[in-house]
Order: sequence, then C-alpha cells, then structure tokens
Amino acid sequence: MDFELTPEQLALRDAVRAFAEDVVAPAAAGSDEREEFPVEVVRRAAEMGLFGIPFPERWGGQGGDLLSFCVALEEIARYDSSVAITLEAAVGLAANLIHRFGTDEQRERWLVPMARGEAIGAFALTEPGGGSDAHAIRTTARLEGDDWVIDGSKAFITNSGTPITSAILVAARDDGADHGEISTILVPAGTPGMTVGPGYRKVGWRASDTHELAFDGCRVPVEHLLGERGRGYAQSLEALADGRVAVAALSVGLARGCLEESVRYAGEREAFGRPIGAFEAVRFKLADMKVGVETARLAYQEAAWLRDAVRPYATEASIAKLYASEVAVAAAREAVQVHGGYGYMEDFAVARFYRDAKALEIGEGTSEIQRMLIARSLGLPEPTS
Repeated sequence: MDFELTPEQLALRDAVRAFAEDVVAPAAAGSDEREEFPVEVVRRAAEMGLFGIPFPERWGGQGGDLLSFCVALEEIARYDSSVAITLEAAVGLAANLIHRFGTDEQRERWLVPMARGEAIGAFALTEPGGGSDAHAIRTTARLEGDDWVIDGSKAFITNSGTPITSAILVAARDDGADHGEISTILVPAGTPGMTVGPGYRKVGWRASDTHELAFDGCRVPVEHLLGERGRGYAQSLEALADGRVAVAALSVGLARGCLEESVRYAGEREAFGRPIGAFEAVRFKLADMKVGVETARLAYQEAAWLRDAVRPYATEASIAKLYASEVAVAAAREAVQVHGGYGYMEDFAVARFYRDAKALEIGEGTSEIQRMLIARSLGLPEPTS
C-alpha cells in the first residue's frame, strides 16, 4: 500500500493551503456574520482553477481526479465550511452530473464555464416532503411540443440564487417515462416560471447560498434533458456517491480546524498556574480528536482512490461520510469545551465550527441513510414494510 500523495497532489495541497490561509480565513467570520455569499473569495478560487480540478482540460478543467479535489476541500474547510460546501456542491453535484451524463453540446455550454469558475450550478433534488426519500419526488416534468414544462417545488438547494448561478439541474417525475420515473432537466437561471425564494436563516453554513425553488409552468427546450429519460434517480445516486466522499473530506477539514485551534489554545490558556494542555482531561480530548481526524482522512482517501481507479466505492463512500461527519461534530463539541466560555463566543472560530458541523450529518444523505446503505452492503435481510 502507498499512502503518499503524488507530487502534483502535494503541490495542489500546498497551494490551496496558502490560499485558504491568505484569502479564505480572513473573510470567513465576516461573511458568516453578514450571512453573505463570499463572491470575491469564490472568484479567487476560480482563478486558481479549483472549480475544474476533477474535469478534463477539454472541458475547461485541470485534468485531476476526485482525490485531488478532496485534498483541496479539506484545506478550505479547515477555515470556512461555507466556501467549502459552495465548491463541493458546484463541482461534486451540478458540474459532475453534466460531465457524466451531458451531451458534448451541453458540456460546451454549461460545463466549461462551471469548470472555469465563471459560473456555478445547483442540483435540485430535495423537496419539502422528500429529503432522504428521493422516490417521494412530486415535482413533475412533461413534454409539450418542443418544451419541457416543470411544476413543483424544491427545498434547501445550495448555489441556486448566487450572482453567478447559471443553471439548476432539476430532478422531476417524468410522466412520459416508464412508470413515471425521474428525469433530470437543465433549467437556466432566470427562466420564467422558476422562482427563487428568500435565503434560509440557517444555524450554520451561513455564507453558503441556499434557497427554496418554485416551478409554475416553467418551460425549457426539449434538448435540456440531461442523459436518458427516466434515469434521473440513478444519475443522482452516482453523483451523491461522489458527493459523500467530498463531504467526508470537508468534515475532516472542519475537524482538523477544531483540533488545531484547540491545541493552540490549550498551550496558551493557563489555569491553576499552568497551561490547560498539561491537564490529562484536556490532553485526552485532543488525543481523541487527532485519532478521529487521521482515521477519517484515511476513510475518504480510500473511497476517493477506489473511485479514481474505477472500482466499486459506494459503500466506502458511505463509510467515509458517516464516520467523518460524526468525527467533525464530536471534534466541534470538544473544541468548544476546551475553550470553555470563550468557545461559546463568536469571536472564536470554534463557535462557528460548532454551528457548521451539524449540517455534515444531514446533507448528502443523513447518518441514518448511510447506516442503512452500509447494512445493506452486508447482505442483511431487508426490513419488512
């Protein structure tokens, strides 16, 4: 086994680490407080080519792989999960779907600007009445002449209302497909009949862009179908597997930030005449956080390596996402505890990490869904209805 990153991946990691320290970190607290999408930070990330890491150069990308993208995500999430989830959703979901299933014409029109970071996309899967249960989708798409007509609503859609959002990939029940299966339709931003609701007031990820979408007779040309009719559910499962690996990397970044902030604070803060890092109760917390960070990183790197080697990886993706997200939540909780009263103050980064962490156990498939998928991979009998 070889656990070394390639020279190219190490160079990318170092470059993104410097970018995160110099650009992402200084803006993080302000963007969070204002609940403001960090346009300038995203623009700078685009200039570095971060939105194109896993895509071929032919389509505006950097010719990298999923592992390289995850390495970059970890470095950014060390300082700001809002920027990291913006990048993850734009690349791992929206652009990834177009790359995998789009025609060359669709890739040229939509993927190239996304890979260059000139525009970003959103994947509209979740609905007010159907989150984990993707089969419960009620949004419909029907063909009328040369147009798709979309009706329904979506909830919690990341990147759906930014100034640079170019397209929404809408999963809708296709009345013309066999058994009313799901199809994926590309809807350009600003299309009449699609309304972007107000931004949500969120506990965490406050600087990421998240909206409800409403569709009322929204029309787009027939050629905006992505891939085959009735294959939208299968497409979403493929994209979500990649997304789970990426969210695991994001989780490791947040947990690492908690650890590093806590180690620094434990070395500076004194109680009873010595640094609190000298007390066993604190030292053991930090040791456990270190174990979680290192093992969670191994989990996401294995899943990403399997995917890049074109080997089965869905179960490993669920394992990585489940474990890393729960490590992040635990690390954030313990980081606040190590900081004591200061950890509960917004002047300290760990307070923001604490708010941001919980979403990691929900997005891209809840912890309960991951356990269900992992149990299924063991060949256990399915529960009866």
